[in-house]
Amino acid sequence: MTDRDTTVVAIDGPAGSGKSSVSKQVARRLGYGYLDTGAAYRALAWHALGHGADTSDASSVLDATGDFDFAISLDPDHYWVRVGGTDVTDAIREPRVTDAVSGVARVPAVRHTVNTLFRALITGSGLPGVVVEGRDITTVVAPDAPVRILLTAAPAVRAARRSAELTGHDSVTVAEALHRRDASDSTVVDFLSAAPGVVVVDSSDLDFEQTVGAVLDVIHTVVPTQTGAHDGR
Repeated sequence: MTDRDTTVVAIDGPAGSGKSSVSKQVARRLGYGYLDTGAAYRALAWHALGHGADTSDASSVLDATGDFDFAISLDPDHYWVRVGGTDVTDAIREPRVTDAVSGVARVPAVRHTVNTLFRALITGSGLPGVVVEGRDITTVVAPDAPVRILLTAAPAVRAARRSAELTGHDSVTVAEALHRRDASDSTVVDFLSAAPGVVVVDSSDLDFEQTVGAVLDVIHTVVPTQTGAHDGR
């Protein structure tokens, strides 16, 4: 590894596992970039809906990708997502987009195109490292990453955490929604079990800071000279 290489920390996990918040904080501690891969699929779902596309139909989704101009910040402290000249950082979290994103992500050609985009963002970042989080990061997007982690938690814990983030949603409703999304997405990628060489971090009994610490500990065992001087631990 040369000084110009970008260290990739690949983090997979199911919905509600805390991937985004933990990955973003880990990136801050290390002085790394942060790449939310799920935002690309959300942005494409938002774009397709704007075109009146049926996101359950692969051909309709593919038609909408023709003029999909996606950009995303890798700065964990100044995070934004844009499609063309429109800032969609908040819009891609709307319920209608959440409901549509699985249909978009299930299209193999879309995943291939978007995964190529992710790799280009990483290699062209000019950063010492990038924490990349999503659903098939450790196996497809960055299978050769020096650090590969599956961040998970018990279903009940994930549902409780997600319901606490959302207003007007009870834990039962959220649990059902998470189960449906996991079931749908698992037809495309296996994000509930660790591939060989992937370290499992189960946060069921950990709070946020403990989870961040557990992930940092895994990173230190692999690239201590790259990370030890940046996280203040």
